[in-house]
Amino acid sequence: THPLLLFPAPPTVPPRPRPSGQAHAPAQRRPPSAVMRLLVRGCWGTRSAGGGAGGRLSPQWIALAGLGRSSGGEDGRGARVREKPPWRVLFFGTDHFAREALQALHAVRENKEEKLIEKLEVVTVPSPSPKGLPVKQYAVQSQLPVYEWPDVGSGEYDVGVVASFGRLLSEALILKFPYGILNVHPSCLPRWRGPAPIIHTVLHGDTVTGVTIMQIRPKRFDVGPILKQEVVPVPPKTTSKELEAVLSRLGANMLISVLKNLPESLNNGRQQPAEGVTHAPKISAGTSCIKWEEQTSEQILRLYRAIGNIIPLQTLWMDNTIKLLDLVEVSGSVLTDQKLTGQAVFPGSVIYHKQSQMLLVCCKDGWIGVQSVMLKKTLTATDFYNGYLHPWYQKNSQAQPSQCRFQTLRLPTKKQQKKNCCYAT
Repeated sequence: THPLLLFPAPPTVPPRPRPSGQAHAPAQRRPPSAVMRLLVRGCWGTRSAGGGAGGRLSPQWIALAGLGRSSGGEDGRGARVREKPPWRVLFFGTDHFAREALQALHAVRENKEEKLIEKLEVVTVPSPSPKGLPVKQYAVQSQLPVYEWPDVGSGEYDVGVVASFGRLLSEALILKFPYGILNVHPSCLPRWRGPAPIIHTVLHGDTVTGVTIMQIRPKRFDVGPILKQEVVPVPPKTTSKELEAVLSRLGANMLISVLKNLPESLNNGRQQPAEGVTHAPKISAGTSCIKWEEQTSEQILRLYRAIGNIIPLQTLWMDNTIKLLDLVEVSGSVLTDQKLTGQAVFPGSVIYHKQSQMLLVCCKDGWIGVQSVMLKKTLTATDFYNGYLHPWYQKNSQAQPSQCRFQTLRLPTKKQQKKNCCYAT
Protein backbone atom coordinates (compact mmCIF):
# COMPACT_ATOMS: atom_id res chain seq x y z
CA THR A 1 0.00 0.00 0.00
CA HIS A 2 1.33 3.44 -0.90
CA PRO A 3 2.09 5.50 2.23
CA LEU A 4 -0.07 8.38 1.08
CA LEU A 5 -3.09 6.08 0.99
CA LEU A 6 -2.78 5.63 4.74
CA PHE A 7 -3.46 9.27 5.52
CA PRO A 8 -6.68 9.82 7.50
CA ALA A 9 -9.28 11.94 5.76
CA PRO A 10 -9.28 15.54 7.04
CA PRO A 11 -12.09 16.14 9.56
CA THR A 12 -15.19 17.87 8.31
CA VAL A 13 -15.95 21.12 10.13
CA PRO A 14 -19.61 22.34 10.21
CA PRO A 15 -20.02 25.89 8.88
CA ARG A 16 -20.42 28.68 11.40
CA PRO A 17 -23.93 30.15 11.66
CA ARG A 18 -24.13 33.36 9.67
CA PRO A 19 -25.92 36.41 11.05
CA SER A 20 -29.09 37.18 9.15
CA GLY A 21 -28.74 39.65 6.35
CA GLN A 22 -25.01 38.92 5.81
CA ALA A 23 -23.86 37.84 2.36
CA HIS A 24 -22.17 34.49 1.77
CA ALA A 25 -18.37 34.77 2.20
CA PRO A 26 -16.15 32.70 -0.13
CA ALA A 27 -14.83 29.52 1.51
CA GLN A 28 -11.25 29.79 2.82
CA ARG A 29 -9.40 26.71 1.54
CA ARG A 30 -5.80 25.82 2.11
CA PRO A 31 -3.68 25.25 -1.01
CA PRO A 32 -3.03 21.52 -1.76
CA SER A 33 0.64 21.78 -0.79
CA ALA A 34 -0.25 23.10 2.67
CA VAL A 35 -2.75 20.28 3.16
CA MET A 36 -0.10 17.73 2.23
CA ARG A 37 2.34 19.27 4.72
CA LEU A 38 -0.20 18.92 7.50
CA LEU A 39 -0.98 15.35 6.54
CA VAL A 40 2.67 14.34 6.46
CA ARG A 41 3.35 15.95 9.83
CA GLY A 42 0.24 14.35 11.27
CA CYS A 43 1.32 10.86 10.25
CA TRP A 44 5.12 10.97 10.68
CA GLY A 45 5.85 14.07 12.69
CA THR A 46 9.48 15.01 11.95
CA ARG A 47 10.83 11.46 11.62
CA SER A 48 13.06 10.82 8.64
CA ALA A 49 12.86 7.83 6.32
CA GLY A 50 14.40 4.66 7.63
CA GLY A 51 13.49 5.37 11.23
CA GLY A 52 16.06 8.07 11.97
CA ALA A 53 15.06 11.18 13.87
CA GLY A 54 15.61 14.63 12.49
CA GLY A 55 14.41 18.20 12.70
CA ARG A 56 12.93 18.21 9.21
CA LEU A 57 11.20 15.91 6.81
CA SER A 58 13.48 13.70 4.79
CA PRO A 59 13.74 14.32 1.03
CA GLN A 60 11.75 11.14 0.45
CA TRP A 61 8.64 12.39 2.29
CA ILE A 62 8.98 15.93 0.97
CA ALA A 63 9.01 14.54 -2.54
CA LEU A 64 6.15 12.13 -1.86
CA ALA A 65 4.07 15.02 -0.59
CA GLY A 66 4.63 16.83 -3.88
CA LEU A 67 6.75 19.60 -2.31
CA GLY A 68 9.70 21.00 -4.20
CA ARG A 69 8.50 19.35 -7.41
CA SER A 70 7.30 21.18 -10.46
CA SER A 71 3.73 20.56 -11.48
CA GLY A 72 2.65 19.45 -14.90
CA GLY A 73 5.10 17.59 -17.10
CA GLU A 74 5.53 16.42 -20.64
CA ASP A 75 2.60 14.04 -20.40
CA GLY A 76 0.47 15.98 -17.92
CA ARG A 77 0.95 13.46 -15.11
CA GLY A 78 3.96 15.04 -13.40
CA ALA A 79 1.97 16.69 -10.61
CA ARG A 80 0.65 13.39 -9.27
CA VAL A 81 2.75 10.74 -7.56
CA ARG A 82 2.41 7.33 -9.12
CA GLU A 83 1.39 4.77 -6.56
CA LYS A 84 2.53 1.68 -8.48
CA PRO A 85 4.45 0.64 -11.62
CA PRO A 86 5.15 1.16 -14.44
CA TRP A 87 7.87 3.62 -13.36
CA ARG A 88 9.62 6.32 -15.34
CA VAL A 89 13.34 5.88 -14.64
CA LEU A 90 16.40 8.09 -15.19
CA PHE A 91 19.62 6.05 -14.94
CA PHE A 92 23.05 7.48 -13.99
CA GLY A 93 26.13 5.30 -14.70
CA THR A 94 29.47 4.87 -16.44
CA ASP A 95 31.30 1.51 -16.31
CA HIS A 96 30.69 -2.23 -16.86
CA PHE A 97 29.16 -2.65 -13.39
CA ALA A 98 26.61 0.06 -14.20
CA ARG A 99 26.01 -1.35 -17.67
CA GLU A 100 24.74 -4.62 -16.17
CA ALA A 101 22.12 -2.73 -14.14
CA LEU A 102 21.08 -0.67 -17.17
CA GLN A 103 20.81 -3.82 -19.26
CA ALA A 104 18.48 -5.38 -16.66
CA LEU A 105 16.30 -2.24 -16.62
CA HIS A 106 16.10 -2.22 -20.41
CA ALA A 107 15.21 -5.92 -20.56
CA VAL A 108 12.33 -5.38 -18.12
CA ARG A 109 11.14 -2.35 -20.08
CA GLU A 110 11.12 -4.36 -23.30
CA ASN A 111 9.06 -7.08 -21.59
CA LYS A 112 5.57 -5.65 -22.05
CA GLU A 113 4.04 -8.31 -19.78
CA GLU A 114 6.17 -7.16 -16.83
CA LYS A 115 4.75 -3.61 -16.83
CA LEU A 116 7.49 -2.43 -14.43
CA ILE A 117 9.20 0.34 -16.42
CA GLU A 118 7.46 2.67 -18.86
CA LYS A 119 10.29 5.10 -19.66
CA LEU A 120 14.07 4.67 -19.39
CA GLU A 121 16.62 7.41 -20.08
CA VAL A 122 20.34 7.61 -19.32
CA VAL A 123 22.86 10.11 -17.93
CA THR A 124 26.59 9.43 -18.24
CA VAL A 125 29.81 11.45 -18.06
CA PRO A 126 32.00 12.65 -20.94
CA SER A 127 34.73 10.26 -22.07
CA PRO A 128 37.92 10.87 -24.07
CA SER A 129 37.14 7.72 -26.06
CA PRO A 130 35.09 8.34 -29.23
CA LYS A 131 32.96 5.28 -28.40
CA GLY A 132 32.24 6.56 -24.91
CA LEU A 133 31.97 4.62 -21.67
CA PRO A 134 30.25 1.19 -21.49
CA VAL A 135 26.95 2.69 -20.30
CA LYS A 136 26.84 5.15 -23.21
CA GLN A 137 27.76 2.42 -25.68
CA TYR A 138 24.89 0.25 -24.47
CA ALA A 139 22.41 3.14 -24.39
CA VAL A 140 23.23 4.17 -27.97
CA GLN A 141 23.09 0.55 -29.13
CA SER A 142 19.68 0.14 -27.45
CA GLN A 143 18.41 3.48 -28.79
CA LEU A 144 17.86 4.92 -25.32
CA PRO A 145 17.97 8.73 -24.85
CA VAL A 146 21.41 9.71 -23.47
CA TYR A 147 22.48 12.92 -21.70
CA GLU A 148 26.02 13.93 -20.74
CA TRP A 149 26.48 15.24 -17.20
CA PRO A 150 25.63 17.85 -16.01
CA ASP A 151 22.77 17.72 -18.52
CA VAL A 152 20.04 15.50 -17.04
CA GLY A 153 17.26 16.17 -19.53
CA SER A 154 13.96 17.87 -18.76
CA GLY A 155 11.51 14.99 -18.64
CA GLU A 156 9.39 13.81 -15.70
CA TYR A 157 10.53 10.69 -13.82
CA ASP A 158 9.34 8.70 -10.82
CA VAL A 159 12.69 7.41 -9.57
CA GLY A 160 16.39 7.77 -10.34
CA VAL A 161 18.93 4.92 -10.31
CA VAL A 162 22.68 5.41 -9.83
CA ALA A 163 25.42 2.81 -10.36
CA SER A 164 29.14 3.68 -10.49
CA PHE A 165 28.50 7.31 -11.41
CA GLY A 166 31.09 9.06 -9.25
CA ARG A 167 29.36 12.45 -9.06
CA LEU A 168 27.60 14.05 -6.10
CA LEU A 169 23.96 14.76 -6.91
CA SER A 170 22.43 17.96 -5.56
CA GLU A 171 19.43 18.04 -3.26
CA ALA A 172 17.51 19.98 -5.92
CA LEU A 173 18.08 17.15 -8.39
CA ILE A 174 17.17 14.43 -5.88
CA LEU A 175 13.90 16.21 -5.06
CA LYS A 176 12.82 16.10 -8.70
CA PHE A 177 12.13 12.38 -8.24
CA PRO A 178 9.01 11.51 -6.18
CA TYR A 179 10.66 8.30 -4.95
CA GLY A 180 14.17 9.74 -4.69
CA ILE A 181 17.28 8.19 -6.26
CA LEU A 182 18.44 4.64 -5.61
CA ASN A 183 22.11 3.61 -5.60
CA VAL A 184 23.39 0.14 -6.53
CA HIS A 185 26.61 -0.10 -4.47
CA PRO A 186 28.94 -3.15 -4.64
CA SER A 187 29.76 -3.58 -0.95
CA CYS A 188 28.07 -4.30 2.36
CA LEU A 189 27.65 -0.73 3.52
CA PRO A 190 28.87 0.92 5.66
CA ARG A 191 32.03 -1.00 4.67
CA TRP A 192 33.79 0.53 1.68
CA ARG A 193 31.93 3.76 1.11
CA GLY A 194 33.35 5.58 -1.88
CA PRO A 195 34.20 5.17 -5.57
CA ALA A 196 36.35 1.98 -5.50
CA PRO A 197 34.67 -0.60 -3.21
CA ILE A 198 35.45 -3.70 -5.30
CA ILE A 199 39.14 -2.82 -5.61
CA HIS A 200 39.47 -2.29 -1.85
CA THR A 201 37.59 -5.52 -1.11
CA VAL A 202 40.25 -7.48 -3.06
CA LEU A 203 43.15 -5.30 -1.92
CA HIS A 204 42.40 -5.88 1.77
CA GLY A 205 41.69 -9.58 1.45
CA ASP A 206 38.02 -9.47 2.53
CA THR A 207 36.43 -12.92 2.64
CA VAL A 208 32.84 -11.65 2.23
CA THR A 209 31.29 -8.80 0.29
CA GLY A 210 27.92 -8.05 -1.25
CA VAL A 211 25.66 -5.45 -2.83
CA THR A 212 23.59 -2.74 -1.17
CA ILE A 213 20.61 -0.95 -2.69
CA MET A 214 20.36 2.33 -0.80
CA GLN A 215 18.62 5.66 -1.16
CA ILE A 216 20.87 8.61 -1.97
CA ARG A 217 21.22 11.56 0.38
CA PRO A 218 22.72 14.89 -0.74
CA LYS A 219 26.24 16.17 0.03
CA ARG A 220 27.86 12.84 1.04
CA PHE A 221 28.54 9.54 -0.72
CA ASP A 222 26.91 6.25 0.35
CA VAL A 223 25.32 7.33 3.65
CA GLY A 224 21.61 6.90 2.91
CA PRO A 225 19.20 4.28 4.27
CA ILE A 226 19.60 0.67 3.15
CA LEU A 227 16.65 -0.75 1.22
CA LYS A 228 18.12 -4.16 0.40
CA GLN A 229 21.46 -5.86 1.10
CA GLU A 230 22.81 -9.29 0.16
CA VAL A 231 26.11 -10.88 1.25
CA VAL A 232 28.25 -13.25 -0.86
CA PRO A 233 31.65 -14.90 -0.24
CA VAL A 234 34.71 -13.55 -2.04
CA PRO A 235 36.24 -16.42 -4.09
CA PRO A 236 39.88 -17.14 -3.16
CA LYS A 237 42.45 -15.39 -5.35
CA THR A 238 39.76 -13.56 -7.31
CA THR A 239 40.56 -10.41 -9.27
CA SER A 240 38.55 -7.20 -9.03
CA LYS A 241 37.40 -7.74 -12.62
CA GLU A 242 36.08 -11.23 -11.82
CA LEU A 243 34.40 -10.01 -8.63
CA GLU A 244 32.84 -7.08 -10.48
CA ALA A 245 31.15 -9.51 -12.89
CA VAL A 246 29.62 -11.46 -9.97
CA LEU A 247 28.45 -8.38 -8.07
CA SER A 248 27.09 -6.60 -11.15
CA ARG A 249 24.70 -9.49 -11.89
CA LEU A 250 23.66 -9.66 -8.23
CA GLY A 251 23.09 -5.89 -8.08
CA ALA A 252 21.01 -5.87 -11.26
CA ASN A 253 18.68 -8.58 -9.90
CA MET A 254 18.37 -6.81 -6.53
CA LEU A 255 17.50 -3.52 -8.24
CA ILE A 256 14.64 -5.09 -10.18
CA SER A 257 13.38 -6.69 -6.97
CA VAL A 258 13.34 -3.31 -5.18
CA LEU A 259 11.55 -1.58 -8.07
CA LYS A 260 8.80 -4.21 -8.01
CA ASN A 261 7.97 -3.17 -4.42
CA LEU A 262 9.31 0.38 -4.42
CA PRO A 263 6.98 2.17 -1.93
CA GLU A 264 7.22 -0.76 0.51
CA SER A 265 11.01 -0.92 0.15
CA LEU A 266 11.29 2.81 0.92
CA ASN A 267 9.05 2.46 3.96
CA ASN A 268 11.19 -0.40 5.31
CA GLY A 269 14.56 1.31 4.73
CA ARG A 270 16.96 1.18 7.68
CA GLN A 271 19.73 3.54 8.65
CA GLN A 272 23.30 2.34 8.18
CA PRO A 273 25.13 1.23 11.35
CA ALA A 274 27.53 3.76 12.86
CA GLU A 275 30.11 1.00 13.43
CA GLY A 276 32.24 -0.64 10.75
CA VAL A 277 32.56 2.37 8.46
CA THR A 278 35.49 2.15 6.01
CA HIS A 279 36.29 4.21 2.95
CA ALA A 280 37.31 3.18 -0.57
CA PRO A 281 39.04 6.16 -2.21
CA LYS A 282 40.03 6.29 -5.86
CA ILE A 283 43.16 4.42 -6.87
CA SER A 284 46.09 6.64 -7.90
CA ALA A 285 49.20 5.84 -9.90
CA GLY A 286 51.15 5.83 -6.63
CA THR A 287 49.14 2.81 -5.44
CA SER A 288 50.71 0.74 -8.23
CA CYS A 289 54.29 1.31 -6.98
CA ILE A 290 55.51 -1.80 -5.16
CA LYS A 291 57.30 -1.23 -1.85
CA TRP A 292 59.58 -4.28 -1.72
CA GLU A 293 60.87 -3.67 1.82
CA GLU A 294 57.37 -3.10 3.26
CA GLN A 295 54.99 -5.40 1.41
CA THR A 296 54.66 -9.16 1.79
CA SER A 297 54.25 -11.48 -1.18
CA GLU A 298 50.56 -11.88 -0.32
CA GLN A 299 50.04 -8.10 -0.22
CA ILE A 300 51.75 -7.63 -3.58
CA LEU A 301 49.71 -10.41 -5.20
CA ARG A 302 46.49 -8.92 -3.79
CA LEU A 303 47.52 -5.53 -5.16
CA TYR A 304 48.03 -7.14 -8.58
CA ARG A 305 44.61 -8.86 -8.45
CA ALA A 306 42.96 -5.62 -7.33
CA ILE A 307 44.37 -3.12 -9.86
CA GLY A 308 46.55 -5.06 -12.34
CA ASN A 309 43.91 -4.92 -15.07
CA ILE A 310 43.63 -1.12 -14.63
CA ILE A 311 47.16 0.07 -13.76
CA PRO A 312 50.20 -2.22 -14.17
CA LEU A 313 52.34 -2.52 -11.04
CA GLN A 314 55.50 -0.43 -11.29
CA THR A 315 59.03 -0.50 -9.96
CA LEU A 316 62.55 0.74 -10.84
CA TRP A 317 65.25 -1.17 -12.69
CA MET A 318 68.58 0.63 -13.02
CA ASP A 319 66.82 4.02 -12.69
CA ASN A 320 64.27 3.10 -15.40
CA THR A 321 60.57 2.58 -14.70
CA ILE A 322 59.53 -0.99 -15.44
CA LYS A 323 55.98 -2.38 -15.37
CA LEU A 324 55.33 -5.89 -14.06
CA LEU A 325 52.54 -7.36 -16.17
CA ASP A 326 51.95 -10.98 -15.12
CA LEU A 327 52.47 -11.87 -11.46
CA VAL A 328 52.03 -15.39 -10.07
CA GLU A 329 52.51 -17.25 -6.83
CA VAL A 330 55.77 -19.16 -6.43
CA SER A 331 55.38 -22.89 -5.80
CA GLY A 332 57.13 -24.77 -3.01
CA SER A 333 59.37 -26.69 -5.43
CA VAL A 334 60.77 -23.43 -6.78
CA LEU A 335 61.32 -22.02 -3.31
CA THR A 336 63.58 -24.97 -2.40
CA ASP A 337 65.81 -24.39 -5.41
CA GLN A 338 69.45 -24.01 -4.35
CA LYS A 339 69.74 -20.87 -6.46
CA LEU A 340 67.36 -19.16 -4.04
CA THR A 341 68.70 -20.66 -0.84
CA GLY A 342 72.41 -20.48 -1.65
CA GLN A 343 72.98 -16.74 -1.84
CA ALA A 344 72.28 -13.55 0.05
CA VAL A 345 69.23 -11.68 -1.21
CA PHE A 346 67.52 -8.41 -0.40
CA PRO A 347 63.97 -7.12 -0.94
CA GLY A 348 63.72 -6.44 -4.66
CA SER A 349 66.45 -8.93 -5.65
CA VAL A 350 65.71 -10.48 -9.07
CA ILE A 351 66.67 -14.02 -10.07
CA TYR A 352 65.75 -15.77 -13.32
CA HIS A 353 64.42 -19.29 -12.74
CA LYS A 354 65.10 -21.23 -15.93
CA GLN A 355 62.91 -24.27 -15.19
CA SER A 356 59.73 -22.20 -14.69
CA GLN A 357 60.83 -19.45 -17.11
CA MET A 358 59.96 -16.63 -14.76
CA LEU A 359 61.62 -13.92 -12.74
CA LEU A 360 61.66 -14.45 -8.99
CA VAL A 361 61.57 -11.25 -6.96
CA CYS A 362 62.29 -11.11 -3.23
CA CYS A 363 59.67 -9.36 -1.05
CA LYS A 364 59.53 -8.52 2.63
CA ASP A 365 58.75 -12.13 3.58
CA GLY A 366 59.27 -14.32 0.51
CA TRP A 367 59.08 -14.36 -3.29
CA ILE A 368 56.72 -13.55 -6.13
CA GLY A 369 56.95 -14.73 -9.74
CA VAL A 370 56.88 -12.39 -12.74
CA GLN A 371 56.20 -13.86 -16.19
CA SER A 372 56.35 -10.71 -18.30
CA VAL A 373 57.35 -7.05 -17.97
CA MET A 374 57.28 -3.83 -19.98
CA LEU A 375 60.55 -1.92 -20.37
CA LYS A 376 60.35 0.12 -23.57
CA LYS A 377 58.34 -2.84 -24.94
CA THR A 378 56.68 -5.98 -23.58
CA LEU A 379 59.17 -8.72 -22.70
CA THR A 380 58.79 -12.25 -21.37
CA ALA A 381 60.82 -13.15 -18.30
CA THR A 382 63.26 -14.99 -20.58
CA ASP A 383 63.58 -11.94 -22.88
CA PHE A 384 64.29 -9.70 -19.90
CA TYR A 385 66.93 -12.10 -18.61
CA ASN A 386 68.65 -12.36 -22.00
CA GLY A 387 68.49 -8.66 -22.77
CA TYR A 388 69.04 -7.02 -19.39
CA LEU A 389 69.79 -9.36 -16.55
CA HIS A 390 72.29 -11.90 -17.91
CA PRO A 391 74.49 -9.47 -19.91
CA TRP A 392 74.55 -7.11 -16.95
CA TYR A 393 75.87 -9.91 -14.74
CA GLN A 394 78.48 -10.80 -17.37
CA LYS A 395 79.78 -7.24 -17.65
CA ASN A 396 79.67 -6.69 -13.91
CA SER A 397 81.03 -9.96 -12.60
CA GLN A 398 82.18 -8.24 -9.41
CA ALA A 399 78.76 -6.75 -8.75
CA GLN A 400 76.97 -7.60 -5.54
CA PRO A 401 73.53 -9.25 -5.66
CA SER A 402 72.14 -6.22 -3.80
CA GLN A 403 72.76 -4.12 -6.92
CA CYS A 404 70.85 -6.47 -9.21
CA ARG A 405 67.38 -5.68 -7.91
CA PHE A 406 64.15 -3.81 -8.35
CA GLN A 407 63.79 -0.67 -6.26
CA THR A 408 60.70 1.16 -5.04
CA LEU A 409 59.51 3.83 -7.47
CA ARG A 410 58.74 7.11 -5.70
CA LEU A 411 56.30 9.19 -7.73
CA PRO A 412 56.07 12.94 -7.03
CA THR A 413 53.29 14.00 -4.69
CA LYS A 414 50.40 16.13 -5.96
CA LYS A 415 52.04 19.26 -4.53
CA GLN A 416 55.28 18.47 -6.34
CA GLN A 417 53.38 17.76 -9.56
CA LYS A 418 51.62 21.15 -9.32
CA LYS A 419 54.96 22.85 -8.60
CA ASN A 420 56.54 21.20 -11.64
CA CYS A 421 53.57 22.24 -13.79
CA CYS A 422 54.15 25.89 -12.84
CA TYR A 423 57.59 25.80 -14.46
CA ALA A 424 56.48 23.98 -17.61
CA THR A 425 56.75 25.94 -20.85
